[in-house]
Amino acid sequence: MKSKGLFILAICAIAAVLLVAGCTDTGSKTTETKDTLSFGYQPSTHQVAYMVAKEKGWWAADLAPFGITKIEDHKFPTGAPEMQSMLAGDIDVAYVGAAPVISALATGLDAKIVAAVQVQGSDLVVRPEVNYTGPEDLKGLTIATFPPGTIQDTLLRDWLQANGINPDTDVDIRPMGPGDATVAISESAVDAVFLPHPAPSTIVAEGNGKIAVQSGEMEKDHACCVLVVSGDLIRNHPDMVDQIVRTHIKATEYVIANQNETAQIYHDMNKVDMAVIEDSFATWDGRWITDPSIIITSVVDYTKVQADLGYIDHPLTEDEIFDLSFYRKATEA
Repeated sequence: MKSKGLFILAICAIAAVLLVAGCTDTGSKTTETKDTLSFGYQPSTHQVAYMVAKEKGWWAADLAPFGITKIEDHKFPTGAPEMQSMLAGDIDVAYVGAAPVISALATGLDAKIVAAVQVQGSDLVVRPEVNYTGPEDLKGLTIATFPPGTIQDTLLRDWLQANGINPDTDVDIRPMGPGDATVAISESAVDAVFLPHPAPSTIVAEGNGKIAVQSGEMEKDHACCVLVVSGDLIRNHPDMVDQIVRTHIKATEYVIANQNETAQIYHDMNKVDMAVIEDSFATWDGRWITDPSIIITSVVDYTKVQADLGYIDHPLTEDEIFDLSFYRKATEA
């Protein structure tokens, strides 16, 4: 009887150990393996850091120690479809405007902004025959810009309202991607466009428009593109996220220090005329940055604007949008 009792106690002890081990393992960050990483980006000079890291082979080399054997990327015309793809689980990491991230987070996206990409860098371009002296001259005009919920749409509507112009009744705002908008202004189908670079330089070079307002004049140092990582990566592969941020910082610093080579890389990947890219780099009012703390106020303010516009139900908080821990760790040394 004694031996039987000891046997039962031993079985119970083993079961308890297995139960505890099982519970502990459920929360482990090493239970899931991942060999493919999917990026989303747009063909804008705003996000050229992604392109440089890809061309240099840094994404593949830097993430190989974490078991990544394949890098996939998906090109999107604007941030709205890019965030729809991330909501569907098709991409893990996104270079995208901060505003569409807000819209996606408000509708259930499991992700966080972990680094900044750039600020400013979009232009309002009007047809050559439009006599632009101030916002009042836009009344009655048709303006093409990115779809609702994007940086360009959010910023344009907020700026128009701030200048006493109703964006729903005083102007005709039409949602378009950069290619369609560039064609539309060339064919006089619209009177103006508000687009990120290098599209404004392309339109000017082709004689189809002139720069009326740069986005930094609408809102100084406003946030534009950001680096977004899925909640799954943050929870289950934090060391990989740390390296993603480090590679992004390395690529951004390289872009800033080597703009001639960067222009060539952009040309090779997007087939935009070199003279246009060089003009874009020389005339845009954007800046490539990485520190997310610089853009926190601007991004949180976007949530208030989007709530006022009816794009989201209520404003979001900093903690709902950002995870600053990875950038801090990457820049501690």
